[in-house]
Amino acid sequence: MDNATITAAVKEFDSPLYVYDSSKIRDNYKQFTEAFKVEKLKVHYACKALNNLTILRLFKSMGSGLDCVSINEVQIGLKAGFSAEDILFTPNNVSIEEYEEAIKLGVAINVDNLTTLEHFGMNHPNVPIYIRINPHLMAGGNQKISVGHIDSKFGISIHQVPHIERIAKKFDINIKGVHVHTGSDILDPEIFVKAAELVFSVVEKFESVTHIDFGSGFKVAYKDGDLHTDMEALGSKFSQSFNEFCQRQGKTYTLEFEPGKFMVSNAGFFVAKTNVVKQTTSCTFIGLDTGFNHLIRPMFYNAHHEIENITNPTGDKKVYNVVGYICETDTFAMDRIIPEVRKGDLLMFRNAGAYCATMASNYNSRPRPAEVLIHDGKVHLIKRRETLEDILATQVEAEIEI
Repeated sequence: MDNATITAAVKEFDSPLYVYDSSKIRDNYKQFTEAFKVEKLKVHYACKALNNLTILRLFKSMGSGLDCVSINEVQIGLKAGFSAEDILFTPNNVSIEEYEEAIKLGVAINVDNLTTLEHFGMNHPNVPIYIRINPHLMAGGNQKISVGHIDSKFGISIHQVPHIERIAKKFDINIKGVHVHTGSDILDPEIFVKAAELVFSVVEKFESVTHIDFGSGFKVAYKDGDLHTDMEALGSKFSQSFNEFCQRQGKTYTLEFEPGKFMVSNAGFFVAKTNVVKQTTSCTFIGLDTGFNHLIRPMFYNAHHEIENITNPTGDKKVYNVVGYICETDTFAMDRIIPEVRKGDLLMFRNAGAYCATMASNYNSRPRPAEVLIHDGKVHLIKRRETLEDILATQVEAEIEI
């Protein structure tokens, strides 16, 4: 993935543009699966990170399953060719009707509240389910992506396990798996090991459990020298703990994970064109042909994305504030050192593979960008650029007098 390839892609498909590298995705998947030395390992790619059909088919070709958080993602996964048994449905606060649809489709289902658990007991006691546990562990890069603490809306409290036991026993519910997910951008492997110890204590209470799912949350590097989860070290330490538990139980469990960001973050690039270079009394702004309608992570999560000038990579370095064209403050970066930027130059954002295109919107009535995949050295369009007609397609003009 070099500047010439990306520049050529922009020339063909215009800007702004999302660009993905299939070889990097394959490398990430291989690194992840080889890190864990257990008898049974199952990866469910978290498609909320990047749910393009071509990307999903790539994961399917590598043997991955799919983690879905909405019935729509489930249907997209089925359309991409995943079998129902390879899809895990892990919703939050959805309607019973959505659960019922998932049952009809035959996917594995993760239950994260006692009310829904009772519904399954009264109506579908023979449908095998997972139980999502909230371990009450604070973990993650910031409050917005920490989902396993005591005040989190996710999962059934670890202290409510006796209630799970009571309901499961009353209705003879088939609890197939126990699931936990503490957050994202977790650096310390000990968090996963500590969560494992809590989950193991829950698994011991249910003879029917065959799968133990530890979610995801691995931290990726956003710049050179950045801290990140050492996957080999984590895999070694976690595998030992997991294998010892299997030995104590005299039973072989399937170890499951749901990596999303780890798989696609560094395989994605977002390219935008410079509309204007604006000098003010305090700073120099680079105004791009995009905004938080296309890449919201810097504004929503205060996320860092390395920014490169791929048109003038050897120019004299200067300090800029990189901003968008939206009618509100949409600052991508402040006081960022970048080779001199001129009108028309292309700026490339790294780590744009996860939670970027999937979080894009039509705010300010702007169409969402096209997406391309670099595969075996060739550029393939995998999502065309939206048009104004696409934005208006779902609107209906009411026949009223105005």
